[in-house]
Amino acid sequence: MSLSKPIYSLLGVYLEQLFNHPVRTKSITSSILAASANYTSQRIAGQKKVNQESVIAYGLFGLIFGGTVPHYFYQTIERLFKHDMKFRRFFQFLSERLIFAPFYQLISLYFLSIFEMNTHEVAVANLKKLYWPLLRANWQYLSIPVFLNMAFVPPMLRTIAMSIVSFLWVVYIARRRRRLQDKQVGGNKDK
Repeated sequence: MSLSKPIYSLLGVYLEQLFNHPVRTKSITSSILAASANYTSQRIAGQKKVNQESVIAYGLFGLIFGGTVPHYFYQTIERLFKHDMKFRRFFQFLSERLIFAPFYQLISLYFLSIFEMNTHEVAVANLKKLYWPLLRANWQYLSIPVFLNMAFVPPMLRTIAMSIVSFLWVVYIARRRRRLQDKQVGGNKDK
């Protein structure tokens, strides 16, 4: 019981911050989770030396886009589908899968590459190679968690719930991007 009191206190402070400063709290949470996921991905891959630029890029992306874009998207679809319509949650789910996911996948792949100090040309080339495979994987693996999030999680907590699910997704994306970069480096050495 002595351990639960500090945890409940910390959770209370977090929820208070989430209520009073939702975008800032979601952005900081997303930044920490994205950077942690990238770090975890590197460790799982067995890298002896952590690529700090990549960890920073993921953290920066989470800070700038990870809290704000989902926050405003979920807020917008709540307003658009606020009436008690029969298939309200289903339309929210479809909006997330068909509008938000493709857009967010695009900006994440592009800006992660830019934040890793790549040129626009390299970012676009990486985007062209990874966009469709990752979007298909997103639709395949994240549709059930997204549906459960839309159906059962209160709007205020949806971004945070998806940030936790996204931790695993970021580990997956980071591994896929790293494989592509390793192939490019290997291909350049052969030339």
